[in-house]
Amino acid sequence: MFETATTTLDWLGVIVFTVAGALVASRKEMDFVGFAVLGTVTGVGGGTLRDLLLGVPVFWTQQPAYLLACMLVSCAVFFVAHIPQSRYRHLVRLDAVGLALFAVAGAEKALEAGASALVAIVMGVVTAAFGGLLRDLLGGDRPTILSREIYASAAGAGAATFVVLTILGSPRELALGTGFTVTLLVRAASLRFGWTLPRYRPRGIPYTE
Repeated sequence: MFETATTTLDWLGVIVFTVAGALVASRKEMDFVGFAVLGTVTGVGGGTLRDLLLGVPVFWTQQPAYLLACMLVSCAVFFVAHIPQSRYRHLVRLDAVGLALFAVAGAEKALEAGASALVAIVMGVVTAAFGGLLRDLLGGDRPTILSREIYASAAGAGAATFVVLTILGSPRELALGTGFTVTLLVRAASLRFGWTLPRYRPRGIPYTE
C-alpha cells in the first residue's frame, strides 16, 4: 500500500506537469516534437535530477512507461489545447497542482532513500521546480523560479511541512495531504494577492574596484 500511494503521487505529478509543459508548447505554436519535448522534460525533469542527486536509479529508466505516458499525453494535448479559452489560466492552475504533488513526493522519496530532513526538503523543491525550469528555458520564457513570484518557496513550505509532520510521527496520509495543501495554498495565494519575496535593492554605496 505504501509503494502504491508513492507511485500514485509520482504518476499524478508527471501527468499534470506534462500537460502544463505541452500547454506551453501550444502557446509557442510548436509541432509534435516540440510538444513531446516540453511535455516530457516538464513531467520527468525534476524527478530525474532528484534521483541523480540522491544516487538512486532514475525512476523512468526503471519504468519506461513514464516516458511513454509523457509522449502520449503531450500528443493528446496537441489536439485539444485549442479548446480552453485561456490556456495560460489552465497552465498556471495545473502548474500549481504539479508543484504541490512533486513537493511532497520528492521529499518522501528522499526520506525513503535515507536523506536527512534538510536534504529531503531540498529534494522536494528540486523535484517540484526543476521540470518547470527546463520547460521555461526551452519555451523561451523567463523561468518562474527566477521571477518575483513565490514558487520554489511554496514548494519548500509544503515539503518542510511534510517532513516535520513525518518526523513527529503523524500518519503518512495526514503528512502528505497537509504538505500538498500548504504548497497549493501558498502558491494560489501568491498568485491571487500578488505576494512576492523581498528583492535586493542598491544601498547607494558606490562600487569601486
